[in-house]
Amino acid sequence: MRVSRGQIVIRGLTNCCPNCGQKTLFRRGTWFRLNPVCPNCGFEFERGNDEGFFLGSMSLNYGVTLVGYLAPVALLAFFKVIRPSTAVILAVAGAVVFPILFYRASRSWWLMNYYFFFPHHLPANGGTGRAGEDDNT
Repeated sequence: MRVSRGQIVIRGLTNCCPNCGQKTLFRRGTWFRLNPVCPNCGFEFERGNDEGFFLGSMSLNYGVTLVGYLAPVALLAFFKVIRPSTAVILAVAGAVVFPILFYRASRSWWLMNYYFFFPHHLPANGGTGRAGEDDNT
């Protein structure tokens, strides 16, 4: 296998293409615009009829927001480290701001999670890059 699971994790954590490793996941100069294909290797990030990659990253974003941000704020309020009014302000502001800041990572992490378990789907490993089309399992 040309692309190892370790390389997939590193590429996912650094917002790089899971196939070639170049920093081409997002369009230059934009925060939210994912390239439909990698300009370096042609790997398809966005697939017209495959909402799973978008919905998966959105679910990951919400989960990390809940567990990584909102739960600690709630615990700080519960144990009276911060005042309840402060917790409400932090929770409302964070529920909007944190997902925006985590957007890029959530898209990259979702691709990382998928290809960690199915590295044979990557074109660099002999796959087509499309989920389920090259299953030999």
